[in-house]
Amino acid sequence: MTEIKIKRVYEDPSDTDGYRVLVDRLWPRGMKKEHLKYDYWAKELTPSSDLRKWFHDDVPGHWKEFAEMYRKELETSDKTSEFLSRIRSCESVILLYASKEPVYNHARILQAFLEERLKK
Repeated sequence: MTEIKIKRVYEDPSDTDGYRVLVDRLWPRGMKKEHLKYDYWAKELTPSSDLRKWFHDDVPGHWKEFAEMYRKELETSDKTSEFLSRIRSCESVILLYASKEPVYNHARILQAFLEERLKK
């Protein structure tokens, strides 16, 4: 089964990272494209712009509702099943995110969502 982990884009890559996927809609601040090692940029799996902006108005206060709304976006997107097909044969997948926030972070929601779907 595919193992999915999350990691900040600013952390050094590891030989054990596997398939590295950038999961932010916007390019990471201060990161030159030639310096980020990634295999795929999954913009299509990021929260919608409206949802992301709403969430950033009150990160801890909006967390629970944000998680529910983001999961609904993932469930209704055709791109989600395409991405699952892409990673299903990978031994290890690293979801790369830029946020300084380690807890209230959409990559955690995406990680859990993908793990659930891969078990089906």
